[in-house]
Amino acid sequence: MIPSNMGIEVILIIAIGIIGMIVQSKLKSVFKKYSKVMFPGGLTGREVAEKMLRDSHIYDVKVISTPGSLTDHYNPKNKTVNLSEGVYNSNSISAAAVAAHECGHAVQHARAYAPLEMRSAIVPIVNITSTWASWLLMAGVVVMITTNSQQLLWIGIIMIGVSALFAIITLPVEYNASARAMEWLKESRTLQGEQLNQASIALSWAARTYLVAALSAIATLLYYLSFTRDN
Repeated sequence: MIPSNMGIEVILIIAIGIIGMIVQSKLKSVFKKYSKVMFPGGLTGREVAEKMLRDSHIYDVKVISTPGSLTDHYNPKNKTVNLSEGVYNSNSISAAAVAAHECGHAVQHARAYAPLEMRSAIVPIVNITSTWASWLLMAGVVVMITTNSQQLLWIGIIMIGVSALFAIITLPVEYNASARAMEWLKESRTLQGEQLNQASIALSWAARTYLVAALSAIATLLYYLSFTRDN
């Protein structure tokens, strides 16, 4: 039977979900605010990215535009910094912060930053587990109720565990990329004073979304583990 002591896990998942919505809302608000703050004579997101790459002695990475909003990312497979349309051609504080952050990932790749390499290594596994985990967990619960066997449920739990591990490894990758971005923005004097502080605020809120994602993944794992107690 399904245990009755899952209340804490459910409450935790709900609480983290609410916090996640608040953080996402604040992130969009902050980026919208600073996307309207232009710095005099400032570089566009593309130019910021290209300059940071040059200053970091990285010459085999291309900066390209990608459709959508908040779709910015670094692709280690083809070595491209992909900037969203609102960042690529904008010379706002938000654009500079995002462009530098994504280049922070390119620097990590070039310097063989261990957490990034670990995350990249498990991406193929995560792609598989994220597709099948939910189905196996549902089937596993049904099988456990009808036959008292937990084998299928444990397979699903292991898959959820891989996703949780991925979310945890992502934390140092994202925080380190932001740290590299802020260090370069300061040392290159691309942003100064209040502009630099605003970029720091924007990246801090972006980093919090990954923290919430990691906590959510852990809470989900604990929730399904609770099914195995006393059974």
